[in-house]
Amino acid sequence: AAGADLAALFLHGAGYSAMCGHAVMALGRFALDYGLVVAPSCPETAVHLLCPCGPVTAFVPWDGHRSGNPVRFHSVPAFAAATDLAIDVPGHGKVVIDIGYGGTFYAFLSAEQLGLDVCSSKTRDLISAASMVTEVVKKQFKLHHPESEDLAFLYGTILTDGKDAFSEEPTTNICVFADEQVDRSPTGSGVTARIALQYHKGLIQLNQTRTFRSSTTGSLFTGKAVKATRFGDYNAVIVEVSGEAFYTGTATFTVEEEDSLKHGFLFK
Repeated sequence: AAGADLAALFLHGAGYSAMCGHAVMALGRFALDYGLVVAPSCPETAVHLLCPCGPVTAFVPWDGHRSGNPVRFHSVPAFAAATDLAIDVPGHGKVVIDIGYGGTFYAFLSAEQLGLDVCSSKTRDLISAASMVTEVVKKQFKLHHPESEDLAFLYGTILTDGKDAFSEEPTTNICVFADEQVDRSPTGSGVTARIALQYHKGLIQLNQTRTFRSSTTGSLFTGKAVKATRFGDYNAVIVEVSGEAFYTGTATFTVEEEDSLKHGFLFK
C-alpha cells in the first residue's frame, strides 16, 4: 500500500465491496488510536487509505490522545454513469433511473416511482422493489469503469425521497446492496455517487453542503462536491462526506497449531 497508512477490504454477506464510506470513517479513527499514523497532528490528521476502488483520504479529529468525530473523507473521482434511463420493473411498471459512481456503482430512483414511500413503507417492500431494479439494470446495461473493469458492476439500488434539488433540509434514502442487505447509514459511497449525479444535473454547486438521512436508523451524513476533475472520459467530482463512527467492541481470533481446520473450510 505505497503512500497509504493502511489498505482495506470491505467484506459483506455476498462477497466484498469496492468502497465503504462509513468504514473509511471508522478506519480513520482506528488508524490514529492504534498508532498506524506516525506523529498525528492536532486538531485534525489526514489518514491515507488504499481501498479496492483506489486511494481515499480521511480527515480525523485528534486531541493528542484519541480520535474523535465527525470524520470526513475525500472520495475517489465520482461521476454520473447514466441519467434518465427508462426501465420496466416487474410488478411496478416503467420507471426512470440514474446510475452514479462513488467508488461503487448504484442505481438511483425515487421510491414514489415504485408506489412506495422511503420513510414509511415496510422495509421488506423497499428491499424487494430495489432488488428488482438492480436485477433489471444488471441485465440491460453494461457499465464501464475508466481504470478497472473489475469495478464495473452494479452494487445495488438506492431509493430516495426524490428531493434531489439543493435544500437545507435533509434528504432521505435507503440503500439495498449485495444479497439484499440494507445499509444502516445513508451510505458513504452512495452519498458520493448521488452528489455526483446532482452536480452533473446542475442541481448542486461546488461546496454546497447537503444532509443525507438513512430511512432505517435516522443516522446522518453530510456531503459536498469540493473539486471538479476528469476521470477517463467522464466529467467527475471529488466529494467530501462527513459522519460519525464509534467503537462497538474488540474481537480476538486464536489459531492453535493442532487444529486441523485452523485455515478454515468451505461449504459447497
